[in-house]
Amino acid sequence: MFLILFVLIICIPLSLFALSNTEMVTLGIWPTDYMVQVHLSLAILVAMAVAFFLGGLLVWFSALAQRRRANRAERTVKLLEAQIEELKARPALAISASSS
Repeated sequence: MFLILFVLIICIPLSLFALSNTEMVTLGIWPTDYMVQVHLSLAILVAMAVAFFLGGLLVWFSALAQRRRANRAERTVKLLEAQIEELKARPALAISASSS
């Protein structure tokens, strides 16, 4: 079901956009004289894809600090739980040692 929604919402409008913009444009890299001619739709779709992936990387890197902090907190919780279990076992050892 998700695939059908994806196709209807994203792919069909992008395909229609690509089919309706067939003019050629010249793209150049500023400090060089390198120029390439591509279809307008291809240039825009590639720019959108690059922006999408750069945005994903930005979100991933911004969440990296929270993931590290969560992992550190999880290790601390496991250490504290182990200490709690050790402290719970101590009175039982003290009682058994005093009764012997």
